[in-house]
Amino acid sequence: MDKSYYESIDPGTLVCGKCHIPMEKGPVMLEYGGNGFPVELPVCPKCGFIYVPEALAMGKILKVEKQLEDK
Repeated sequence: MDKSYYESIDPGTLVCGKCHIPMEKGPVMLEYGGNGFPVELPVCPKCGFIYVPEALAMGKILKVEKQLEDK
């Protein structure tokens, strides 16, 4: 799993806006069009909120979405 987009973010520096506790790095499944993609992202250990960095959302995820739509 390529995590180069994530290594620059320390999940301990991110705090959940709802629970006010530090987020932890954890496995999540991103899904699009019936396809799942396992990644590790900052997750709130209490409420499960997942932080998706803008670079990931506008980079790799957008690229995958376009590839799937072109098929």
